[in-house]
Amino acid sequence: MTEHPEELPLRGITVVSIEQAVAAPFATRQLADLGARVIKVERPGGGDFARRYDTTVHGESSYFVWLNRSKESVTLDLKSDSGRVILEQLLAKADVFVQNLAPGAAARMGLGAKDLAERFPSLIPCSVSGYGTSGPWANRKAYDLLVQCQTGLVSLTGNEHGSARVGISIADIAAGMYAYSGILTALFTRATTGVARAVEVSLFEALAEWVSQPAYYTRYGGTQPPRTGTQHATIAPYGAYTAADGKDVLLTVQNEREWAALCEQFLRRSELVGDKRFATTSDRVAHRAELNAILAARFTELSSKEAMKLLDQAGIANAGVNDIEDFLAHPVLEARGRWRDVRIPGGATVPALVPPADLGGVSPRMGAVPAAGEHTDSILGGLGYTSAAIDRLRAEHVI
Repeated sequence: MTEHPEELPLRGITVVSIEQAVAAPFATRQLADLGARVIKVERPGGGDFARRYDTTVHGESSYFVWLNRSKESVTLDLKSDSGRVILEQLLAKADVFVQNLAPGAAARMGLGAKDLAERFPSLIPCSVSGYGTSGPWANRKAYDLLVQCQTGLVSLTGNEHGSARVGISIADIAAGMYAYSGILTALFTRATTGVARAVEVSLFEALAEWVSQPAYYTRYGGTQPPRTGTQHATIAPYGAYTAADGKDVLLTVQNEREWAALCEQFLRRSELVGDKRFATTSDRVAHRAELNAILAARFTELSSKEAMKLLDQAGIANAGVNDIEDFLAHPVLEARGRWRDVRIPGGATVPALVPPADLGGVSPRMGAVPAAGEHTDSILGGLGYTSAAIDRLRAEHVI
């Protein structure tokens, strides 16, 4: 692995992003990880509202620290003529423009894909919206949990006692991932054909893709998969069981060979291998309650460590059900060197996870999280503004 920034694959690519919250910042942070220069345009007097979601990381927001390392922050009042002029100057030098403005705002500001193509034909615009920029819900606001509800994900999550939201911003993350991959594809297309193509991603359609399996199951099975807590709706046994020491252990059986090994080596009940109630995956799902009772009884005889050792010996995939403290201390992350220190506003450093896609011979950039407007003067200076001109803009509250 090398630490030389000139070897990062997106070195020389400039991204301008009018972004807030999660989806668009997640996409652009991944571009920054690979060496792109990401100029984050924020509101004067506070910046991205995700900066104020919480104050748990040495006074900074956990969301913001996660999503905004290695970026430059410039504050601009985009409602002012001077602010718009500066934005146009930035876009003239940019390769990619990302925005997740409120519904209709980009078009009203002349920042829609068609308008941008006329002024900046080599610029790749990327729009991240709630429900798309066209269609009956184009002007509807969308936040992560609303989209979880609209895609039916919430109805799949939880247990027999009720539904639940997924515990992370999964719609935002899905949209951010598709925006990231879409931008990379557009950059490749421009490099190979010379054509700059617009990218559009909506939270709703990104998460819709992720719920396609239960959608197929429902469309052709006549009923949607039931909520089963840590159990799997269509595979059994697949779920968590409580060991004698009170810790939950999750196991999964994926085929008949594993089922036989589970019966013979873990349950020590070889007669179950030929039991017609459990002959196939579908049979085991149909008789889930009886199967769970057998497994639960066996787990009461074993500590979690004993259970996992026996499951390992039988070749059955298993894992302890960790809480976040357990995850933070996970030996795999430590042994593989997945934590790197990143500076945050105020000068403190915090550990951050290295991006999960390793590129041979390349170490991702793990730069500082910017304070709001931290790079305003240097960015404007790069556009040719003098110190006096920058001072005037600040006095006029443009920056």
